[in-house]
Amino acid sequence: MNDTQVLIAGAGPTGMVLALWLARAGVRVRIVDPRMAAGEASRAVAVHARTLELYDQLGLAQAVVAGGVQIDHLAVRANGIERARLAIGGGGEGISPFPFVLAYPQDDHERLLEKALLAAGVAIERGTQVVGLDQTATSVNVRLDSASGAERVEVDYLCGCDGAGSRVRHALGLEFAGGTYDQTFYVADAMVEGTAADQGVSVCLNAEGFCLVLPVRRTGAYRLIGVVQDSQGRGEHFTFDQVRDEVEQTTGLKVKEVNWFSTYRSHHRMATSFASGRVYLAGDAAHIHSPAGGQGMNTGIGDAINLGWKLASVLHRRADASILATYATERMGFARELLKSTDRAFRLIASDGSMGRLWRTRLLPHVLPAVAAFKGAPRLAFRVVSQVRIAYRDSALSTGRAGKLRGGDRLPWLPVGEADNFAPLTSRDWQLHVYGEPGPGVRRLAYNTGLPLHGYVHAAQARAAGIPAGTVCLVRPDGYIAMLRGDQEEAGLVDMANYIARFAIVASPQSVRIGES
Repeated sequence: MNDTQVLIAGAGPTGMVLALWLARAGVRVRIVDPRMAAGEASRAVAVHARTLELYDQLGLAQAVVAGGVQIDHLAVRANGIERARLAIGGGGEGISPFPFVLAYPQDDHERLLEKALLAAGVAIERGTQVVGLDQTATSVNVRLDSASGAERVEVDYLCGCDGAGSRVRHALGLEFAGGTYDQTFYVADAMVEGTAADQGVSVCLNAEGFCLVLPVRRTGAYRLIGVVQDSQGRGEHFTFDQVRDEVEQTTGLKVKEVNWFSTYRSHHRMATSFASGRVYLAGDAAHIHSPAGGQGMNTGIGDAINLGWKLASVLHRRADASILATYATERMGFARELLKSTDRAFRLIASDGSMGRLWRTRLLPHVLPAVAAFKGAPRLAFRVVSQVRIAYRDSALSTGRAGKLRGGDRLPWLPVGEADNFAPLTSRDWQLHVYGEPGPGVRRLAYNTGLPLHGYVHAAQARAAGIPAGTVCLVRPDGYIAMLRGDQEEAGLVDMANYIARFAIVASPQSVRIGES
């Protein structure tokens, strides 16, 4: 038995969420990072509804929401004039317990995660990095380097969450295919005055480029993101004053104080595989995207939880090791589609060619008002950006269908009085859900397998979600449906029992047997 079961390289949000899930599951974990301290800049800001749902399983969601700023609208401004405003606050009512987009700066985010890790008994080993590895059929031998010297450690699994320049990915020899956008971008956190700063996201456009304005902290600071024009120069001594005039002219804001400023190049790349033997990649080590839609950090956190529950299940012998192969297939499929969509959106708004100028100055200011006038626009916008539509229908773990639902879909959220059907997901364990009265067959299935059974009245919310009366769902630890049947007929329940046996699914000893709502 190895002293460390899982070694995680990289202590950004992806690595820390993975470490936290594993530690809470009783896995012996270490997490290392070459940085001597956590980042002090806000960097990634958007926290989407699906991330908050997953955080709710870890008891983190309330603290994140309390520390963040809810975005209530998206405005498009062209040449200083507001052309369209789309209300997005509450666009997810009835879809998610977190029906909004949240701004929560990454430095605050990382402090919260590190505090939760310490409470779980895991301290980040700073100033330490992976410098090499080799693996056998049963373990990974990792070479670490730190100020105290070299170290060799044998672990069951290694997870590379160490960013775009991942040493773990390089050690595996995996290609990071993609490219780098031509433009250089600036990002600033600043105190500002003006109508574009009003608890929403403002996309401010002109012929030469754009400036994105969004709230970033409860202190009143705003994030400014835009393109550095060739005429403004570049280099290590580039400062905000070199873009100040353009920012203020494009946005109509008065920038009173700059708290933080940086420039960067944006990339669109993806590793050829997210797994090699007993080594896994997650977050920016596996895929990096344009900043369109604020998807990058949320996607990394989704990677972490998908991988975390599978590693914990296998290490505790509560699922067959074959489920680990589904991490790469499930997350690579989503990352590939996300890379395409964010690249298309980013090129449209950021292009410095004639089509980009036409889109910014002529098309977008006229298209958005029509979209904003559409009654269903806030709901559509929420579904597009919130990640609640992520599904794993093609996964080897997904099977069955009932009404609108298929195996691999996210379990629809159904509020039931003051509770909801997401409450049992805090167990982070396999479970059975029945929408309608649980019959003797499904009760017997729960008893024989030891899986907790949760029954819900088949009310209007279930019908609206497309769930037929009597539907039985086998729900994964991450809240996705593994298998479902639209009734409680014996043949379907036998199939479900066979599925549970095939993947050697065993409930946690702490699981509650039966709960009804």
